[in-house]
Amino acid sequence: MASKSNPFAFLQQVRAETSKVTWPSRRETMISTIMVLVMVVFAALFFFAADQLIGWALSFVLNTSN
Repeated sequence: MASKSNPFAFLQQVRAETSKVTWPSRRETMISTIMVLVMVVFAALFFFAADQLIGWALSFVLNTSN
């Protein structure tokens, strides 16, 4: 069980832990954001193409089996 402490001590601990964090620079944040957006576009195009291909294949199989 966690021991209870007063809110002031808790805030001091939070501030101390936050100061240990290595924050990314503005440039690193922009590069990461751009890379995520590029990967999202690639994933969207891939799943769109896969959906179209599967839909075409399914309609081909269903239409030829009648």
